[in-house]
Amino acid sequence: MAIGLLSTHPVAADVPTAAHPARFAAHQRQCQGKDGWSDPAPPVRIFANVYDVGTCGIVVLLVTGPSGHVLIDAATAEAVPSIVANIRRLGLRPSDVKLMLSSHEHGDHAGGFRGMQRATGATLVARAAARRALESGVPAADDPQGNGIAEFAGARVGRIVRDGETVVLGPIRLTALATPGHSPGGTSWTWRSCDRGACRTIVYADSLSAISGDGYRFADHAAYVARLRSTIAKVGRLRCDVVITPHPAASDLYARLGGGAALIDRTGCARYAAAARTKLDQRLANEATGKLRAH
Repeated sequence: MAIGLLSTHPVAADVPTAAHPARFAAHQRQCQGKDGWSDPAPPVRIFANVYDVGTCGIVVLLVTGPSGHVLIDAATAEAVPSIVANIRRLGLRPSDVKLMLSSHEHGDHAGGFRGMQRATGATLVARAAARRALESGVPAADDPQGNGIAEFAGARVGRIVRDGETVVLGPIRLTALATPGHSPGGTSWTWRSCDRGACRTIVYADSLSAISGDGYRFADHAAYVARLRSTIAKVGRLRCDVVITPHPAASDLYARLGGGAALIDRTGCARYAAAARTKLDQRLANEATGKLRAH
């Protein structure tokens, strides 16, 4: 499937909806002064059948449908009880989560997969490049953050997807996009959701930041930098009405949900990619001049 080309079958209009979705003001109150990976937050409806059921500092998306629901990422192991509680707060059953999708294989986004797998029985879906790290909880040898992040309890990957492959659950059709760079197995996801006849292209764009463990120099890994640059360009070209990122601040998600900026912005992916490109260039410049601080 070509980049940016999406299914012409949007999510059906009769998907289950939240019984009492939290207003974003409640989210702001509960998360005021907090942005921890495991800080509980109330669920928030983003658009149509797409909800954030994650924490104050980590996005966990729930895409609901009449044949079951899809969870994208699972935050930390400590966050699992609050994620399960959020699903229930939306009037939904955790056992109706049938698929879990991964953005990248770091503990702040993947550490909760094992617990969520036990709570839901869902099948974990990922690209082959992420499989070993997701199942072992140990970063890959070529991961820039490999010596700087904690290991986590792994979860079994039940399905491998290729770049451009579409995952189908009833009317839900999500397309996997290989976006390595922040991690070797980085994956973004894109789909269409509709609300009362208004259909939007949603992009869950994986992290693009060039950060690393101590002692790692991107300048010493030219092929990896080229891969990250290619990923940044790929994300920048995506058709994108609503961009969401694993770390909400990277796409100003909370400001947009709170009305401080437009939620729907067709330049969102391009601007997200441009910011990542600037930061990568700055990282390389800092390495060249010896100004690099520990990451």
